[in-house]
Amino acid sequence: MNRFALAMLALTLTLSCALAQETTPAPALALELNAVQPVEGGCRVTFLATNTLGASVDRAGIEMAFFTADGGIDRIVTLDFTGLTEGKTKVLQFELSDLPCENIGRLLVNDIAACEGAGLAPDACLKGLVTTARPPVPFGV
Repeated sequence: MNRFALAMLALTLTLSCALAQETTPAPALALELNAVQPVEGGCRVTFLATNTLGASVDRAGIEMAFFTADGGIDRIVTLDFTGLTEGKTKVLQFELSDLPCENIGRLLVNDIAACEGAGLAPDACLKGLVTTARPPVPFGV
């Protein structure tokens, strides 16, 4: 084998090994709006919360703005996401009285009112926040 072929083989093997190494994902607090379900007198909003911030979250107070279908703000509430163990996904449900599900046009994370847990920086929840939605209701920051 000539030197050029050997050099190319070595380069290919080096690149293959580098690409095969796993990259560590950024710390995150991932919130998925999973469902909105009508209940008597209001709407049940279900979230999946996955904590990979590097520490358990005792409490994340997430201030949410609920917008109507025509874009007006219906209400702003703080939802307490509690007991979020590091590396685990948890289902959390909140019932909002006097809010028909069909009136929800959009959800916005307005602020993080609290981010509490041993070893957590106060801004860790906001810095690591990632949002997604399953129902056709826009959800984001």
